[in-house]
Amino acid sequence: MTDRVYNVLFLCTGNSARSILAEATLNHLGAGRFRAFSAGSRPNGTVNPFALALLQRVGIATEGLRSKSWDEFEQPGAPVLDFIFTVCGNAAGEVCPVWPGHPITAHWGVDDPAAVEGSDADKTNAFRDAYTILQRRISLFISLPIASLDRLAIQSELCAIGEA
Repeated sequence: MTDRVYNVLFLCTGNSARSILAEATLNHLGAGRFRAFSAGSRPNGTVNPFALALLQRVGIATEGLRSKSWDEFEQPGAPVLDFIFTVCGNAAGEVCPVWPGHPITAHWGVDDPAAVEGSDADKTNAFRDAYTILQRRISLFISLPIASLDRLAIQSELCAIGEA
């Protein structure tokens, strides 16, 4: 068993919904083994209130969550990242910065709940669906024996989780 803490970055375009849900969920479920962050290629500057409401309903802390640029993670003093997951189609197709340390990357695309139009109930349901998918993938991720797998095996596992 290792005491190593793995740094994980979840990327999306706006950093207001899916990546925020993933960051908060991994920090909650990761039991100190993981430190999660989120960022966007073009952050909109606010966290979606439906994301915050959902996290609060399921008992996950929301303090400190904010919409921010992935540029923050290129700056001196930024955490060295072990894993980067894109959670939306746009971010997966964009040219990402070259990350120090060459983190393992995977695409875990999830439909954008913030794009859902309709009633508040429709939006709440869309956020719940996105959260359910992300929570399941994160649970699979944290159950991997990362310390005993080589880089290629980890990459393969992470890609399979994103396709599930």
